[in-house]
Amino acid sequence: MKRVLLITALALAALIWLAPLDAWFGAAFPAHMLRHMLLVAVIPPLLVLGAPQWAEPMALPPMIVATLEFALVWGWHLPGAHGLAFHSPLGFAVEQLSFLIAGILVWAGCLRARQPLIGAGGLLVTSMHMTLLGALIVLAPRDLYAEICGLAPNLTAQQLGGLLMLGIGTPVYLLAGLILTGRALARPEVQP
Repeated sequence: MKRVLLITALALAALIWLAPLDAWFGAAFPAHMLRHMLLVAVIPPLLVLGAPQWAEPMALPPMIVATLEFALVWGWHLPGAHGLAFHSPLGFAVEQLSFLIAGILVWAGCLRARQPLIGAGGLLVTSMHMTLLGALIVLAPRDLYAEICGLAPNLTAQQLGGLLMLGIGTPVYLLAGLILTGRALARPEVQP
C-alpha cells in the first residue's frame, strides 16, 4: 500500500508539471490554484503515509506547522507575492517548493502527532483558513491579480481558482481532521 501511495504522489506531481493546465483551463490562475492545492493538500499526505520513515523527522508540533503554513499560503496570495511568482521563474520555483514543504510539514506533524486530537486541531485550523481564503478569492468583486501580472482582468478565472481551493482544500483537511478526531475518541481512556 505504501508503494501505491508513493507512486500516486509522484504521478500527480508529474501531472501538474507536465500537463498543459493553463491551456486546459484557458487561464493561468485556476491552473496555479490546482497546482497549489495538490502541492499542499493531496501530494503531501500521500508522501507522509507512503514513506513514514522519511516523515518522522519532519513531524513538528501540529499547531506550529499549521501556523507556518497559514502565513506562507496567505503571504503567497498577496498580489505582490503572486506577481513575483508569476513573472519570475525563480519566484515561481520558490513559491511552489515552499507550498510542497509546508504541506509535508503540516501533514507529517498532524498525522504523526502523539495525540491525535492535536493533529486534528492542526488540520481543522488549516481547513478553516483555506476555506476563508478560497471564499475571499471567489467573492472578490474584481480580479485581484490581473493588473500585477499584466493580464486582462478575468474574474471568472479567479473565481474558478477560488472554487478549486474550496473544493479540494476544505474537504481534504476537514475529513482528515475528523478521522483523527474519531481515532482519538475511539481510544480507551487510561485510568490514573
